[in-house]
Amino acid sequence: MKSASWIAATRRARRVDTSVRLGPLTLKSPIIAASGTFGQGAEVMGITDASKIGAVTVKSLSAEPWAGNPPVRVHPVTAGMLNAVGLQNPGVSAWVSQALPRIPDDVTVIASLWGRTVDQYAKAARLLLAAVPRIAAVEVNVSCPNLEEANEMFAHSATATHAVISAVATELEGSGLPIFAKLSPNTWEVPSIAQAACNAGATGLTLVNTVMGLEIDIESGTAALGRGAGGLSGPAIKPIAARIVAEVHRTLPDVPIIGTGGVASGLDAVEMMMAGASAVGVGTASFVDPGATVRISREVARWCGAHGVSRVSSLTGTYKAPS
Repeated sequence: MKSASWIAATRRARRVDTSVRLGPLTLKSPIIAASGTFGQGAEVMGITDASKIGAVTVKSLSAEPWAGNPPVRVHPVTAGMLNAVGLQNPGVSAWVSQALPRIPDDVTVIASLWGRTVDQYAKAARLLLAAVPRIAAVEVNVSCPNLEEANEMFAHSATATHAVISAVATELEGSGLPIFAKLSPNTWEVPSIAQAACNAGATGLTLVNTVMGLEIDIESGTAALGRGAGGLSGPAIKPIAARIVAEVHRTLPDVPIIGTGGVASGLDAVEMMMAGASAVGVGTASFVDPGATVRISREVARWCGAHGVSRVSSLTGTYKAPS
């Protein structure tokens, strides 16, 4: 039997307005499944009800199929995991024709794109037009090696980021799709790169991608991952993500941010929104618990109900930074 206090808290949570706005896009919940953690969108639908969260961001898609990196691709570490999956995907056209139709109509879908040249990003965006109006937004993952600039990551350069977002925005012009630039935390220049992305046509930002890391097997002297270094995700990076979200929100207070990195509970999500996020991406937690996104969405509503917060959206940017 549920306690009287639990019942009262549940009733208060039900009265909380959990909707949030990301530019022209309104979501029923601030919680979004982060790219790469729900596969191509349909794989997790049988074990969790994604219609109860804000949106599902599919694994990043390229214009052509991509095989990804050699194994080992995922390795657990203290307070998180390292991955070097390598953005394996079937290509935009195959996803649109085969995977997208398997996603229930009541699930909001954000398509994520990547490429290794500006032209590859543009082509991927052009192919994605076949998914309109089923998709609600496009995330542009610029945390990829730039073959045109000696493998420097696009997201480490304001100029390169501007070029990619501008190319994608041109291809998507007239589609009505908001564009979110997914940026890397592995540079001190995130605020200026975020500004460049917005100047180029981005509606908002996804902050942040994984933090680069390395784990070595001391018996063999080799890397734990097949590729060597990889991306660190999970609870270990939450303070990094929160710092970057707060810095960018202070610089660009009117730009919607999807705060992503290390969120594993409703309390983490509330913290990310206080830092400046309008919505919150949940990633690695879904590997531990495929129902994490739904659970976290409920926990946010319960926290708000218990603290007299009537609208979840009012949490955004309430962090009181030292003067």
